Amino acid sequence: MIQKNDFIEIDFTGRVKDGDIFDSTRKEDLEKLHTGHNHPVEPKTFTFCIGHKMFLEALDDFLVGKKIGQDYEIELSPEKAFGKREPSLVHKIPLKIFRDQKINPVPGVSFNFDGRVGKVLAVSGGRVMIDFNLQLAGKTVIYNINAIRKVEDLSEKIRALNEFFFKKDFKFEVKENKILIEAEDSYSKFIELFKDKFKEILGLDVGVKKISERKKEDGKKESIEEDKKAQ
Repeated sequence: MIQKNDFIEIDFTGRVKDGDIFDSTRKEDLEKLHTGHNHPVEPKTFTFCIGHKMFLEALDDFLVGKKIGQDYEIELSPEKAFGKREPSLVHKIPLKIFRDQKINPVPGVSFNFDGRVGKVLAVSGGRVMIDFNLQLAGKTVIYNINAIRKVEDLSEKIRALNEFFFKKDFKFEVKENKILIEAEDSYSKFIELFKDKFKEILGLDVGVKKISERKKEDGKKESIEEDKKAQ
């Protein structure tokens, strides 16, 4: 049975009830999601730790006590998924602001406003109506999940956390209850921000083994040379 603090590998598809797919790790569903894209996303299973908000909390709770190797389907209300739509998050912005930046605010297009993503709902009377609600806010969603396996290997768990928190496959080693992550100096402060999460989930401290940008470039060159020799 799946328990809190277990690392599990899953594949899943999320779709709006009576609507389209919005997320998936499965090839056939990703092809539907990215129809018309020149570079479709490659399918990749998702490995995460139960009970640490790496997935929707309602899905975490649902998976506890379930069996590995089975398919499950769950329907989530907006409150348990991505929240209700908030009318207060719909704002009117003068069209002049967009024109000054040489931007054409076409309905349906999303823009980043100082870190907040807003979608253009309408343009009229010199004003642009922008919706800052999450795209899936107010939607009932359905997830189909296959719990593939429990992950027991420590290195695989660390790689899963690196992917989740940093979106990078850092090299690392474990020494005396401490994870040493190899990273350039520009990443070190960012990694430090997640030390407590690594400690909470794995019970291990985290340190950064700094590497120079030159070493990184040399590594790239060596890789390119090896590829040329292989050809």
